[in-house]
Amino acid sequence: MITLDSYNFSGKKALVRVDFNVPLNDKFEITDDTRIRATIPTITKILNDGGSVILMSHLGRPKEGPTEKFSLKHLVNPLSLILGKTVKFADDCIGSQATEMAANLAAGEVLLLENLRFYKEEEKGDAAFAEKLSKLGDVWVMDAFGTAHRAHASTAVIGKYFQDKVCGYVMQAELDNAMRLLENSERPFTAIMGGAKISDKILIIERLLDKVDNLLIGGGMSYTFSKARGGNIGNSLCEPDKMELTLELIKKAADKGVNLVLPVDNLVADNFSNDANRQVVKVGQIPDGWEGLDIGPETIKLFSEIVSKSKTVLWNGPMGVFEFSNFAKGTNAIAETVVKATEENDAFSLIGGGDSASAINNAGYGDRVSYVSTGGGALLEYMEGKELPGVTALKS
Repeated sequence: MITLDSYNFSGKKALVRVDFNVPLNDKFEITDDTRIRATIPTITKILNDGGSVILMSHLGRPKEGPTEKFSLKHLVNPLSLILGKTVKFADDCIGSQATEMAANLAAGEVLLLENLRFYKEEEKGDAAFAEKLSKLGDVWVMDAFGTAHRAHASTAVIGKYFQDKVCGYVMQAELDNAMRLLENSERPFTAIMGGAKISDKILIIERLLDKVDNLLIGGGMSYTFSKARGGNIGNSLCEPDKMELTLELIKKAADKGVNLVLPVDNLVADNFSNDANRQVVKVGQIPDGWEGLDIGPETIKLFSEIVSKSKTVLWNGPMGVFEFSNFAKGTNAIAETVVKATEENDAFSLIGGGDSASAINNAGYGDRVSYVSTGGGALLEYMEGKELPGVTALKS
């Protein structure tokens, strides 16, 4: 695999696949620019070499072609400010305008193409679409780890149309940090898994049982564990068809000597609302009509004690409905504890993208952990041992 540092972009037009799938508010303002900032070193390296940069990305899930809400034009000014130079914009990603603007791009200039997903061919991995994109640049740089698990036209198929294929800094850092976690982790190794569904995390949990010393389970998925063990969970999230699986996971953990830790109490509400009435109850004792929306104070204390003594920490998934301020205490407490382990216990901490990344960045702790992944789904699949099309395309 060709790395960015080993390639000279002088006189080259670099077609760079980035992940600018950032959240926008109703005024089309970026509410979290982490993914954009992550790509700046890659862009800067190419420009400093004397090359030019053509950026391509998707944004959201547009259903029927071009949509104002999902236009990348909303990113032009913020990106220009972050880069410190004017970014040009093509109102299409293929076609005559994009072709002409790319052809006329001078060394040191940056062009952003319109949303790739305005074409259904992108997600279908259409070869003809990929070939059209490829004609815009001399070298393909893959730096969108967050979409590397998708065999889309711009993330994988396009690779066959380039002689020179380069791994960007974001991709390289993601792969290096995931490998460090899986192959060179210091003990004790603690994984914290949260989020809504156990079904989303089965494979990664099973693989982690061969790697970790402690596995802490929080978030919505914990209620399926609770019900499977005979507890009352009221209106809490539950996957009835996964209850038996949770019992199997508990047994597997015990057989492998892994300390699998479940919540001992929950913060519950009588309605799915930040302003709902709330109370703390013991696990498995949630009243009918109430639902668990966060871990409770005893669980926070229990989880924090384990994390604080760890030398390697993986965190993927919130502990509750952290979008509601009254139910964000568990997630924020875990964020603080991971930071403390990193700074005071010299632990290696990897935050597994998605909601976990949002939570730690929103809390202002993003630069106080070892690494914050930009790709939740891609990271999980890579750690599950699956082949990522975007990585394979760089190697072929």
